[in-house]
Amino acid sequence: MVDAGMTLARFVEDFVSALKAADSSGVAHKQFQPGIGPFGEADAVKAALAVLRSKGVPNPYEKAVTKRQPDLLIPGEWQVEFKVIRPFGDNGKEAENWSQNLLHPYAGNTSSLGDCLKLATSPGPERKAVVVFGYEHEPAKIPLDPCVRGFELLASSLLGIELSQRIEQRRSGLIHPVHQVLRVFAWEVIRLLG
Repeated sequence: MVDAGMTLARFVEDFVSALKAADSSGVAHKQFQPGIGPFGEADAVKAALAVLRSKGVPNPYEKAVTKRQPDLLIPGEWQVEFKVIRPFGDNGKEAENWSQNLLHPYAGNTSSLGDCLKLATSPGPERKAVVVFGYEHEPAKIPLDPCVRGFELLASSLLGIELSQRIEQRRSGLIHPVHQVLRVFAWEVIRLLG
């Protein structure tokens, strides 16, 4: 049995702060403009984990590993699947199909809904969580909220996934000219109903 050591709220606070710190370093991903916003999902998680590991000992992230499934394993604490959503690309143009990462409601799919289905049946003593991080302008030109609410509705009403109450964090002042605000949303995947 997992002790209640690390809450999901603490993990989200740590993760959003680590992404903000990675952003503040001014690092650029591939040929994109500087900032954490253009990073792919796996690279952003690795950048955040590097920041979290640098905080000293004792540190619950020392033994954390990024994997194919789950995306992040914190042994004895959490199995976490991540998704990134960006309504706009690095070039400032509206992205097509950006919400599919969250909303495609089929088992075996790589969306957050598919991740919930995988996590609900995943073995291991760890608690399971899905974390969505995304970027907006300040103020938002396309807000993430309708997509996030749609995810919650599809998870509960269509797929019978019991999720915890949403945990949410926001950081503004990112260095990228398009990805100016970081938003992180997280839910514990409790069980499949029915």
